[in-house]
Amino acid sequence: MKKVLFLAVAAASFSLASCDSKKEEAADKQADAVEASKDATAAKMEASADSTKKAGEHAADAIKSNADTTKKKM
Repeated sequence: MKKVLFLAVAAASFSLASCDSKKEEAADKQADAVEASKDATAAKMEASADSTKKAGEHAADAIKSNADTTKKKM
């Protein structure tokens, strides 16, 4: 998904780079802003996924520890 969006933005940037009108410069800046926003959103999603994964691992460790403790008591 990231690659496709990046390629689309890059293609738009190259097509706009050949002309220097103010409209095209504004479109280029907007494309850059969209790409930066996409990168920030992707980074937030990856951080959230990492956090969720770590929380799941900690929960699994706690369950295993509790099971081991319960098993020893029997």
